[in-house]
Amino acid sequence: MNLLIIDTATEACSVALQVNGQRYQQFDICPQQHSQRILPMIDGLLKEASTSLGQLDYLGFGRGPGSFTGVRIATGILQGLALGTGLHVVGISTMAAMAQQAIDLHQADEVYCAIDARMGEVYFAHYQAVDGLATLINEEHVLPPEEATAILLNNKSKQTAYGVGTGWAAYDALLAPLNEQQRPHILTDILYPDAQFMLALVENGVQKGRAKEIEQIEPVYLRDKVTWKKLPGRE
Repeated sequence: MNLLIIDTATEACSVALQVNGQRYQQFDICPQQHSQRILPMIDGLLKEASTSLGQLDYLGFGRGPGSFTGVRIATGILQGLALGTGLHVVGISTMAAMAQQAIDLHQADEVYCAIDARMGEVYFAHYQAVDGLATLINEEHVLPPEEATAILLNNKSKQTAYGVGTGWAAYDALLAPLNEQQRPHILTDILYPDAQFMLALVENGVQKGRAKEIEQIEPVYLRDKVTWKKLPGRE
């Protein structure tokens, strides 16, 4: 399955390409430069693999949660690529990608993702490894760190839990109430989503019939309201 996947939802910007069983990837931390970096990164990987968009089977992207601007950039780029090629698209949670990275690199069975959402909140989700894939338990949230801690305290699993994302360092309230047995093992090497760890999730999505036309794809912000300056006369 030939795939191209992009993610710009956080401070990181990443692209992954899978062609004829070979994988190519690029990952950079480049805050506020995503719109300038993403297209050259895509072009660079296509050239490295000696392939073109026309040889791909599906597209994928980090559909959020993350920054409003970052998620919109990825959505807009995917719209252009999909409309130009007619390819179907699979959207992948940025938090699922981080959980998948913990599963792949650290053999984690249970992962909690906490991304700093600003405004005193975190994007928070609980994943477990099922047949080697990050599988969401319950649902993704945006909530104060104290409420995320309550979810951790209610976890009765005997598996060693791992924590990924920027939220753990941003909010002491996440870990402070927990004793050593209750605290997840924080993986400081996994702070941001990386598109290469979306490859298996996109393949699984295709197999499960989740690939959609670009018109059916929606970004995920989790917050019901996003503050932005409206144009005069607009509601």
